[in-house]
Amino acid sequence: MGLRRLRSTLMSATVGSSGWVVRMADAGGRRTSLATPARTIGSTPRAAAPDSRAPGRHTKSAGAAVLAPGKTLDRLLFWLGVATAGSILLLTIELLRYRPRLARLRDVPLLAEAELPSASIVFAARDEARGIEPALRSLLRQDLPLLQVIAVDDRSTDGTGEILDRVAAGEPRLTVVHVTDLPAGWLGKNHALHLGAARATGELLLFTDADVVMAPETLRRAASHLVREGVDHVTAGPHVDMPGWLLKTFGVFFGLMFTAFSRPWKARDPRSRSHVGIGAFNLVRAETYRRVGGHRPIALRPDDDMKLAKLLKKNGGTQDFVNGADMIRVEWYHSVREAVRGLRKNGFAGIDYRLSMVLLVVVSQLLFFVWPFIAVFATEGWTRGAYGVAVGLMLFLFAGTAREQRAPMWLGVAIPLASLLFITVVLNATFYALRHRGIEWRGTHYPLDELRGNRV
Repeated sequence: MGLRRLRSTLMSATVGSSGWVVRMADAGGRRTSLATPARTIGSTPRAAAPDSRAPGRHTKSAGAAVLAPGKTLDRLLFWLGVATAGSILLLTIELLRYRPRLARLRDVPLLAEAELPSASIVFAARDEARGIEPALRSLLRQDLPLLQVIAVDDRSTDGTGEILDRVAAGEPRLTVVHVTDLPAGWLGKNHALHLGAARATGELLLFTDADVVMAPETLRRAASHLVREGVDHVTAGPHVDMPGWLLKTFGVFFGLMFTAFSRPWKARDPRSRSHVGIGAFNLVRAETYRRVGGHRPIALRPDDDMKLAKLLKKNGGTQDFVNGADMIRVEWYHSVREAVRGLRKNGFAGIDYRLSMVLLVVVSQLLFFVWPFIAVFATEGWTRGAYGVAVGLMLFLFAGTAREQRAPMWLGVAIPLASLLFITVVLNATFYALRHRGIEWRGTHYPLDELRGNRV
């Protein structure tokens, strides 16, 4: 009896041009069918068509089942779109609320000379002969009465040291330090900055890069802001020169990701763990810098600018961020290829060498910044609407960052390309570090185990 009952319960499923058709029979031989026409993913399912041989007749039995392919996927895509739009909306609200409160360096009132502390500018240079002189001249033109500039030539082989010595011969405020050997346990740049800071006599220390060009009032305005606000550390966001539309798009997108990650408006809040430091301009009180041990605690950090900020805040220092794009300019990379190679040194370090974070970065980039641009064409109905909101908000955020960087706002249509390039940078840095068991920076190999061990 059981075998005959099993044999009498039949199900056949066929796929025709109109979609899935499911036919089932109960023990009595009565049959029902359900047709689900083919449709675009994310659309609202249409009602099932009744069996043509039994119009209006509905059969229910324990053996009946309904096959609804794509229904779970449709729901998943819809709620993913809602989550994406909601997350980007929250970020947009936060940026609109707090970003306008960030001070612009050009608008900072100048203190009188008698109220300004002395300052020492410290930078490291390795094989920077191509553009070091214009940057150095801009540092020496800083409108600060008590100014010292310390240039550390970190084992250069291209004539950088000779350029520094020539300029120093006619400029008593410039001190040149030549490094010939790198001690164990140090990155070259971090050691050079630590060495230069040891020679500094200023009450304030400005750490910058060898290719940064500043307007004459830059340091004075930043020092005025630091003194007036009573903070220990001020960092400034520069304008970044980027040739080519793709590199510009990536640069703007990278800046947007950096802003979302670091939340610079929160750096000043002592209750927040947010911190921010930018290598082009890190101004810190010398007393505070020496109290935390200088660059020694971050000796092997390729992301020394951010980790210096974290070290200062972790030890009770206060900090603030200012927009310096109108007064500070830096040339980033000359091509996309050069950017991918250049960021290989710190792409893995920026996420603390954690493979779990690499996976999170890749998945989140694909879900939040690549898939929504596809989904607005691949879905329909409320699902398409959710992704449309997400894409619109992304374009709005990109346009605001592009305006700050004086880049065309229409580049926002290439956000998916920039996101894929961002993923490429992270994966390239990760695979290189794992394959070579370390990073290569300016001709020196640094073991991965030692790099991982330097946590802040």
